[in-house]
Amino acid sequence: MSAERKVRPFYWSVRRELWEHSAIYLAPAAAGAVGLLGFLVSTLWLARSVAGAVPKNDSLMMPYVFTAFAVMMIGFLVSIFYCLSALNGERRDRSIQFWKSLPVSDLTTVLAKMAVPLVVLPAVLLAVILGAQFVMLVFSTIVVLLNGIDPGRLWTRVDLRLMWTVLPYGLVVNALWLAPVYAWLLLISGWAKRMTFLWALGPPLALALFERLAFNSTHVIRFVVERLLGGFGEAFSVRGEGKTEIESFSDIDPIHTFSSPHIWGGLAVAGLLLAAVVRLRRSRDPI
Repeated sequence: MSAERKVRPFYWSVRRELWEHSAIYLAPAAAGAVGLLGFLVSTLWLARSVAGAVPKNDSLMMPYVFTAFAVMMIGFLVSIFYCLSALNGERRDRSIQFWKSLPVSDLTTVLAKMAVPLVVLPAVLLAVILGAQFVMLVFSTIVVLLNGIDPGRLWTRVDLRLMWTVLPYGLVVNALWLAPVYAWLLLISGWAKRMTFLWALGPPLALALFERLAFNSTHVIRFVVERLLGGFGEAFSVRGEGKTEIESFSDIDPIHTFSSPHIWGGLAVAGLLLAAVVRLRRSRDPI
């Protein structure tokens, strides 16, 4: 008789989030499908573009870049709205009483919810982007072959090796950069009874307004914008300066990135906020 399988509460807690929030994978998949559909229509002119492509013409790469960008933007929005509803939803539908009756700690539950934007969504985005781009490359290769064009002319202009190296690296960096944002949204989700989006935006906007009126400066709003969007620059530009995009493997500098105080300071703040979320969930009742 085989040994009884060990119970894995964290694993099943993450699976629960996927069951309850299907947008985690459906929304990125839909964005990738739309990008793929648009590309398939554009292949009507692909043979002419490949035949007339010049060495510095990046138009053949644009569909791949745009599809990746669109999927990542949808993933960013999904992560924001997921975090805002993750704890509030179980209080609103009163399922929190059921979940608290199970032998799963509040710490495990909160960490599982945090793992969705930090680990699960980046993995989903990577799979969708790579899958869509691979189909695009295969289909475009078939198109140029059917038109009697050497596919090498396509492959020299559509070289995805660098992009497929930068993507997983960039998705991890961006997720770590946004960790304090996700933790803040989870805190609001567990605390607010309704209008979580407004409660999440209210304090930083109030501080920004006060600073602008009192000191005629904009440090708060610039900090908020940098924390929300700066991860993309940190992940996909040379030395994280947001000025020059990564154009070669030598431009990738993980030592500089992962030694950044912005990354570690953000993770420290995220840890403190998550500790507050765990304590908050222990005392919250259904709405």
